[in-house]
Amino acid sequence: MAAEQPLYLGFDLSTQQLKAIVVSSDLKTVGEAKVDFDGDFAATYGIKKGVHVREETGEVYAPVALWMEALDLVLDRLQKAMPVPMDRIRGISGSCQQHGSVFWNKDAETLLASLNPDKAIVDQLKPALAHPWSPNWQDQSTQKECDAFDAKLGGRENLAQATGSGAHHRFTGTQIMRLRRVLPDMYANTHRIALVSSWLASVLLGSIAPMDVGDVCGMNLWDIPNQRYNDELLALAGGADGVEDLRAKLGAPAMDGGKSLGSISNYFVSRYGFNKGCQIIPFTGDNPATILALPLRPLDAIVSLGTSTTFLMNTPAYKPDGAYHFFNHPTTAGHYMFMLCYKNGGLSREKVRDALPKPENGPTGWENFNKAIFDTKPLDVTNEETDNAKIGLYFDLRETVPNIRAGTYRYECAADGSNLHPSESKWSPAVDARAIVESQALSMRLRSQALVHKPDDLLPAQPRRIYLVGGGSLNPAIASVIGSVLGGAEGVYKLDVGGNACAMGGAYKALWGLERKDGETFDDLIGARWKEEGSVEKVDIGYRQGVYEQYGSVLSAFEEMEHRLLEEEK
Repeated sequence: MAAEQPLYLGFDLSTQQLKAIVVSSDLKTVGEAKVDFDGDFAATYGIKKGVHVREETGEVYAPVALWMEALDLVLDRLQKAMPVPMDRIRGISGSCQQHGSVFWNKDAETLLASLNPDKAIVDQLKPALAHPWSPNWQDQSTQKECDAFDAKLGGRENLAQATGSGAHHRFTGTQIMRLRRVLPDMYANTHRIALVSSWLASVLLGSIAPMDVGDVCGMNLWDIPNQRYNDELLALAGGADGVEDLRAKLGAPAMDGGKSLGSISNYFVSRYGFNKGCQIIPFTGDNPATILALPLRPLDAIVSLGTSTTFLMNTPAYKPDGAYHFFNHPTTAGHYMFMLCYKNGGLSREKVRDALPKPENGPTGWENFNKAIFDTKPLDVTNEETDNAKIGLYFDLRETVPNIRAGTYRYECAADGSNLHPSESKWSPAVDARAIVESQALSMRLRSQALVHKPDDLLPAQPRRIYLVGGGSLNPAIASVIGSVLGGAEGVYKLDVGGNACAMGGAYKALWGLERKDGETFDDLIGARWKEEGSVEKVDIGYRQGVYEQYGSVLSAFEEMEHRLLEEEK
């Protein structure tokens, strides 16, 4: 690496860890460090998995002081781990857990600007907090507020049209509304409200940093079509007479995700050896940062196959729905991040796997699960003239997309999707193995179909590429079904960026902000330097002519099955 090549630092402040990663201009990792909250601070703060839980109210919250201590500790570890001086770092950005909020009091600006490098951050900034706790994304305490938000604009779908999402317990608007109700003095003493991302940027900047253009959408307060706060929702969260007060507490977001907020605080220059000219670029949320770590191009999709399942797309189309999420893209004006979150993922697949005969020689049950998938025809249809297509839902937990109670629901329909009815036949465990993966992929296809278009004149509308991450990405049978159902004109790929995707996305964001030429997009700059070798492996061909269309024929039946079950819920 050339001695003069600049470096960029990316943070990832998640629920359980704070990570820091340094990359060079050619995207090579130069140094990294992390702090594990339970491992390093459980005795001090009494946390478990990074948070406190109050079962009787559904509250889940984290001590902000812990993050202050973690920042000093991770930088101390990074400084010792770096093979080059910290003053080579030209820019800093990062990702943080979405939806958490931090409440600054009136002394915050003064205290941020006057940090003494001879003292720890926590000793100097704890007095700047109006509230010592940050609500965590797992919080469940705001159902009353969610009902009010969903009703305010005339229904959940109208709220989603305006803010990109229906109301959610974890979203900052509902959290503000509840905290104003239960802690009125705290709210009155709050001078500024930060997201976790803008809070960390503020500490590094030495002044209150604005929220990021993408992360501000995780509040149910930002009007995405008009790119401004929604006054009716501000009045709901902040009170009828508190609209302007809440607007001031939130501050205007940074609408250019790559524009410098200013130079790093002298605290970090003196204590850790940063260059005085090191710039702070707006920090974003963990989900937007994930799509920056690829970088994800329009028509590309990420499917995360972990305990839960997440589907992410970069899209220029804004077509919101109360069942999923839209956010402003963190770097590309006019583009959006589309996100689906499913509770039922890996654990549900494992339950179906465990119903199969145990393998004689294999170490796990996945060998038989995979064989069952490969031995079963799509939708268990051998003869399209005589066989019904089998579709189902496998929910061990109440699902959110759609909001249906736990249970296993098996239906059949004709190959063209007509004559939908509950199945009266007994399905073999092998059919269930294929059907559960088909079910998860069909739900993603149903909800993303309006966002994709034809990659060329010869192919139907579908994603360009599908990237798989998480434990399930290693499974060839799952990859095959996902490619068959979702398509993927250029194939299905396993993506491996280690456990540092969010921090890496933050580092890339800083690099783009400081090295971009006029009009140069994030995709153009980072895409030209990003190397697939070692990170991406093609695991399936993706689009299969005829099979993709076969799944498309039953998509309406799959949607009708969900609607019938939702009606039963009522």
